[in-house]
Amino acid sequence: MTSVIWIVVAVLGTFTVGYMGYSRYLSRFVDLDDERETPAHKYEDGQEYVPAKKPVLLGHHFSSIAGGAPIVGPITAGAIWGWVPALLWVAIGNPLMGAVHDFISLSSSIRHEGRSIGYIVGQYVGERGKNLLLWFAFLTIILVVAVFALVVGIVFNAYPQVTTASFVYILLALGFGMYLYQLNGPFIPGTILFVAGVFAGVWLGIQYPFALFAGDYPAGTFVLFSGAGNWVPGAAALGGNTAAWVPIVMVYGAIASALPVWVLLQPRDYLSSFLLYTGVGGGILAIIVGTIFATSSQPLVVDSSIGMFEGFWGVEAAGLYPLFPLLFITIACGTISGFHSLVSSGTTSKQLNKESDARLIGYGGMLGEGLLAALALSTLAVAGFAGDAAAGGIGGALPNFASGGGIILTSLGIPEAIGAVFMALVLVSFLLTSTDTAVRLGRYMMEEIVGMDDGMTVSGLSGDLGSIGRGRYTNPILQIGIAYVLVISGEWATLWGLFGGANQLLAALALLTGTVWLANWDESKQLISTGVPMAVMVTITVLGLAWLAIYENLYLNLIGGGAGTLGAQLSSGAQMILALVLIGLALSLVKIGIGNLRSVRSGDAPAAEPSDD
Repeated sequence: MTSVIWIVVAVLGTFTVGYMGYSRYLSRFVDLDDERETPAHKYEDGQEYVPAKKPVLLGHHFSSIAGGAPIVGPITAGAIWGWVPALLWVAIGNPLMGAVHDFISLSSSIRHEGRSIGYIVGQYVGERGKNLLLWFAFLTIILVVAVFALVVGIVFNAYPQVTTASFVYILLALGFGMYLYQLNGPFIPGTILFVAGVFAGVWLGIQYPFALFAGDYPAGTFVLFSGAGNWVPGAAALGGNTAAWVPIVMVYGAIASALPVWVLLQPRDYLSSFLLYTGVGGGILAIIVGTIFATSSQPLVVDSSIGMFEGFWGVEAAGLYPLFPLLFITIACGTISGFHSLVSSGTTSKQLNKESDARLIGYGGMLGEGLLAALALSTLAVAGFAGDAAAGGIGGALPNFASGGGIILTSLGIPEAIGAVFMALVLVSFLLTSTDTAVRLGRYMMEEIVGMDDGMTVSGLSGDLGSIGRGRYTNPILQIGIAYVLVISGEWATLWGLFGGANQLLAALALLTGTVWLANWDESKQLISTGVPMAVMVTITVLGLAWLAIYENLYLNLIGGGAGTLGAQLSSGAQMILALVLIGLALSLVKIGIGNLRSVRSGDAPAAEPSDD
């Protein structure tokens, strides 16, 4: 039987070559220079622009980009098409496409005052191109918030121990922010103290699990309300406890997004990064140790229920799923993710202390997410199918990641039951940080769409429609309201596919933005590093979204009767329309961008300076 360690070896090999070689080339290519002042220093305001130490910013960036997708996606793809196709896309695509995408997004933003990719593309192709990209990004953000909040609710329901631990580390993050920025406490002693508190919170969660409504929980779980919560909107599809957690997580994201970054975002992401590094690094180390010394509770080999390659159409139980293009948008963030461009150009670029930090944080941070994807695929390989594997999604991903992770961690002497809870906490930590970062980024997108007219307030409480749309307190309410409606429809499977397709298409548009920037910077710059990945992603994602819209939603659900209820039919119709709108926006922007590239390279338009604002 095949040892799981080969998954780890393949990924570590390609990632090492990518970081040691390709990232160095890219750093010279974009002329990273520590003598150049970064936006964090130039516009420091204590609110959004706040210089951060490299390990702190890496913690924030990695925590924000690594949501549930690099866990759910590889497991779902491995279950449907086999572990080899999933591994190849992660091992090869990540260093050549995903890490390039993140690095270029961050580098271009710091040369444009820490502004978003929408602003950057607008500098070169005009206001229409800018607004097309910003609206595309805003719609994608809403899908991100909906999917991540739903997954957090599902994990909280399955592992109430994680609920308690999550509350503990949020409180610790608030305390660490006060300690670091208001009391000016020493950094290293504070790190040791508060990180120890985060791991103590894991123990506390195991001892005192917490749930909102009754369910099948471990003995000793504290249940706040009586009954099963069947009255909660969405309970019929999700269950009362899960459905109740979703709006709570969304409200948390809205509140956290309105706070200054030093209050919660920076300290929480930094503290949780130690939990995440331990989960990813500990899991990879456990596979190596368990394979060499045979210390795991069971052999770390690929389970017989997981095939190497299940064929172009995947396993029969999953239905009609063509490997091309659906494998690529299913794996999503484990290889390349458009959401990362919003983080890189939205929050990270406003906190970058010096330009050379971009190599580790931008390129290296994405490789870290690829390691998470490899670990997720390894948990599937070890555990075999658990839960609703044929349907994929969180029904298969959560049991596999937690149970498979628990088995893997026994290699280090950790009891399987404790290891499973810890891995579930790792998943939630990724999701919580990404959720409120997404809401903050959605506000940034709308701020650039609406602009700032006379009479508008930053808070959004003036009553003017423009103020409400862009306001620090009102914009998050708009986002979570729309996201909540999408979630309570109960259409998880199609919602995940739509999120994956939109997210990957956004990555293609971010690469287009980087290509346009490079072309306008210097007409002699090579455009292969960004142009080829852009062309690949446009092709894959447009075909994937078209399949979801026309075949799955229109043909199967609406014409074929797959959507049996009125709510399901309305959801399928809305998702079909949204997918087609996203395709139209993307193709329009690609057309405008290619027109700019042709004009610059033919000499019809003058090239702009890279820092031209």
